[in-house]
Amino acid sequence: MSSLMSSSSSSSSSRPRTWRYSVFSSFHGPDVRKTFLSHLRKQFNTNGISMFDDQGIERGQTIAPELIRAIRESRISIVVLSKNYASSSWCLDELVEIFKCKEDNNQIVMTVFYGGVDPSDVRKQTGDFGKVFKKTCTRKTEEERRKWSQALTDAGDIAGEHFLNWDNESETIEKIARDVSNKLNATIVSNDFEDMVGIEAHLEKMQSLLLLDDEDGVMLVVICGPAGIGKTTIARALYSRLSSTFQLSCFMENLRESCNSGGLDEYGWKLRLQELLLSKILNQNGIKINHLGMMPQRLCDQKVFIILDDVDDLQQLEALANDTNWFGHGSRIIVTTENQELLEQHGINNTYHVDFPPKENARKILCRYAFKQSWAPYGFENLAERATELCSNLPLGLRVMGSMLRGKKEDDWESMLQRLEKSSISKIDALLRVGFDSLHESDQTIFLLIAVFFNYEDDGHVKTMLADSGLDVRLGLKTLAYKSLIHLSTKGEIVMHKLLKQVGIQAIQRQEPRKRQILIDTDNILDALENDFGNRSLMGISFDISTIKDSMDISPRALKRMRNLRFLWIYNSRWDTNVRVHVPEDMDFPPRLKLLHWEEYPGKCLPHTLRPENLVKLYLEESKLKHLWKGTQPLGNLKKLNLNSSYNLEELPDLGNATNLEILDVCKCQSLVEIHSSVGNLHKLEKLKMNYCGKLQVVPSLFNLASLQSVSIAGCYQLRKFPDISATITELKIIDTMLEELTASIRLGSRLEDLYIVGSVIPNEYFLTHPHVARLMLEKSGADIERLPDCIKDLHCLEDLFIIGCPKLVSLPELPRSLTRLVVWNCESLETLVPFPSDSQIFILFFPNCFKLGPEARRVIIQQRSCHQFLPGRDIPAEFTHRAIGKSLTITSNACGGFRMCVIFSPKSEMGVAIDIDLMCRISINGCPKENCIVSLVGGVRSEHLAIFYSEILREYDEVEQYSEILFEFSSSSQDIEIVECGVQILVEETNSEQLLDNDNGSLADESFELDASRVKIIDDLHGSLEFDASRVDTDDDLLGLFAPTFFSFGF
Repeated sequence: MSSLMSSSSSSSSSRPRTWRYSVFSSFHGPDVRKTFLSHLRKQFNTNGISMFDDQGIERGQTIAPELIRAIRESRISIVVLSKNYASSSWCLDELVEIFKCKEDNNQIVMTVFYGGVDPSDVRKQTGDFGKVFKKTCTRKTEEERRKWSQALTDAGDIAGEHFLNWDNESETIEKIARDVSNKLNATIVSNDFEDMVGIEAHLEKMQSLLLLDDEDGVMLVVICGPAGIGKTTIARALYSRLSSTFQLSCFMENLRESCNSGGLDEYGWKLRLQELLLSKILNQNGIKINHLGMMPQRLCDQKVFIILDDVDDLQQLEALANDTNWFGHGSRIIVTTENQELLEQHGINNTYHVDFPPKENARKILCRYAFKQSWAPYGFENLAERATELCSNLPLGLRVMGSMLRGKKEDDWESMLQRLEKSSISKIDALLRVGFDSLHESDQTIFLLIAVFFNYEDDGHVKTMLADSGLDVRLGLKTLAYKSLIHLSTKGEIVMHKLLKQVGIQAIQRQEPRKRQILIDTDNILDALENDFGNRSLMGISFDISTIKDSMDISPRALKRMRNLRFLWIYNSRWDTNVRVHVPEDMDFPPRLKLLHWEEYPGKCLPHTLRPENLVKLYLEESKLKHLWKGTQPLGNLKKLNLNSSYNLEELPDLGNATNLEILDVCKCQSLVEIHSSVGNLHKLEKLKMNYCGKLQVVPSLFNLASLQSVSIAGCYQLRKFPDISATITELKIIDTMLEELTASIRLGSRLEDLYIVGSVIPNEYFLTHPHVARLMLEKSGADIERLPDCIKDLHCLEDLFIIGCPKLVSLPELPRSLTRLVVWNCESLETLVPFPSDSQIFILFFPNCFKLGPEARRVIIQQRSCHQFLPGRDIPAEFTHRAIGKSLTITSNACGGFRMCVIFSPKSEMGVAIDIDLMCRISINGCPKENCIVSLVGGVRSEHLAIFYSEILREYDEVEQYSEILFEFSSSSQDIEIVECGVQILVEETNSEQLLDNDNGSLADESFELDASRVKIIDDLHGSLEFDASRVDTDDDLLGLFAPTFFSFGF
């Protein structure tokens, strides 16, 4: 089950720091050395804890270099604060250095308040302790006094051992040794797991759940997640780290397979399980017991650490960990399982759900196994991306895939990836099939329906679709979630992993054709639709018409015979315009149809035999329809109606009976003149999409639609009047000339978060694929706006503002303080913008193809404390003092903070395609490759542009403590892009602020620059949110999709 990823490559990402000493002790006076400290050292020796010995170092007025080195090379510092500690400037300098190491190197600091010293006196420098300190400060500089005072305050704030609370000094010393040992163990990962990508984050979260400082209670914690996600790996790493701190420990691996009942009854099977556990934990082979009470009796007074791996049956838990009273105080039991139902059955509340790794970690896992390093070599970058995408970030899949491709050439990668993209990897498939095969037959049916029709669909939508199917949908979905075969996203969508979906497809293909409830193979579907073959139990058809060799004629009676058919999904994956499907005018649709998804529907009107009363989703994109149907139809169950790109559609029918309609999409319906007035009364409508309806003139008032969240009306240039819109909307897409018509309800008290303003300049390639839009643009009168209305600043909830193709726009006014992302694309006349306020939340500023930006506007953009900037330019800004011609740069620096990078790139010819461009920076320190930074920028640029982005990678590497040679190598994913020049601006930490390192000798400049770390966190969070399954993305706004909020990703 384990598959988090590993590699022994020494050139991979940085290893955990090696400490020379376990403990450094800071103290003053021979009385402390000869009594307390000598006893503590003896106890440490007994416990195998190394402590620096300062004997032989001559004391002076300043701290010796040997002591500074020893402090820096110790994992833990113990400060013994006696009455005379503050009398020594040497000790106070030690203390300052200790807290500097705590801040810089995450060193652990422990305190002992010895000989009656009160922590409050240390913290405030009062009492006898304070008098001694003030005497030491005599004739010292103000800076020395400040540093010493702060260090004592920090020491006093640490809850340590207090002499006045000791009953027995020897017991206290033993306790200190135990605490030190526990802290050391908690920070050490064995070599077996040190190179595993992402393992440390998992271990930190698990240790917080385990409450290891609570020695009184017994805890049982479950690690759950789908097969191959890394549950066992996390459990093994925890066991490696923590087992030595318990009296007894054992790892019961693969209980699903190893604990087969072997013909025993339930009681005998439980006895065998207990015998196995006792034999392991007591290290005695062949232990036999004769009743189930013996194991609890043997372990009830022992502090144990037990891992129960891959539990899949409640009886396993009942046999091995039925009650926490079976184990002694401080015991911890960890269970790994795919079956989350066990948690509910056993009453377990402490759960750690293992999520899929983020994209950058997934890529690292694959590269570790494929290349024995954390990055793909030159020429393999795109291949590695495809392989990672194929595995959908599943760690097991990444491990198997990487191992299979290791050592192969680029051509071999290409051919193997093409083959694998059409099938599943056998090792992964065998593992994932275990979960499917264990399901009840009805739950298997639900699994298959989700795999084919309902992946990424709303939970409530799926329940509605399957409401009268005879399946227990509520229990089935719960079972699939319990077994980690699906999970519910934060948006309420049911999500099935791509590899699990492939398991479902293969399960259908293994069934006998005449017994299948779902048809997905072309030959079987053609047989059913052309030859009237179709069994009555058939529930769904998913048909890719691009797989048809020639045209086909659907039999008029074919679908009528499939009386149980509920889901009909016909699509064209290749957008092959030569496909011909002929539908008879008198074709009968099955009566129970709930999902009708038919791309390129060839008829001018839906057959009168269609009974839409059961329809929940009607999807007819790119259809040849002129009318849907005649008259008013019963549409009480309809929730989604998509007629996108039905260019011949002349009218919408009366939708007054569609009282549950949530989404209506008529984008690019070029013949549509009016949105039916009934739409203004659809009180459950959430999204209304009308972009680029070139003849649309009338839209009813939408003011009373309380559920409405999103309205898209860009490109509707003949619209007579901007419709009244409910103040509840959060997303609005409009043409630029509509801005002045925004109603007061939108401007004042608005909830608007995303605003897209679209002008007349469209990417060249869009004309090629959407000639109707090109014609529409040519017909536009040229009334492009020259500025945005000042009222835009009143949109106090606005976060994202996209301004696209407004050629006459000259200036931007004051924008809302809430704005986080501003993208202005192809606005060639833009010259000025108002500076952002000091508390601005902006972290994205993109201005591609805005060629007239004035010097002040450029200064505002470049110096804004945001993480990413993108704008025209051919000169590296002055603050990037490290620069080089070409695509690589080497600097010598001791910087250990973050840095900004600037790249100037030029298209080799004018780019007509607005695709994403990935810029990558590979970083090496002292010749050792470390990490890759990747930032995605919109393409379609027509001259030199500069991209500025931020990273904190250098913070992670201890090697940069000394002066180091750091190499930055930049590259692009596009062959049409040439990197002309690059620059780096190092950010180094000094006291509590961040400043800029401007040259190699360490001089500082621009000290006013302070980095807002919260925005860096936003970048990390956003990166995770931008991952999506492209196959499931709606194509309703494909022009605006070019500029959707996926402008960049940022990976380490």
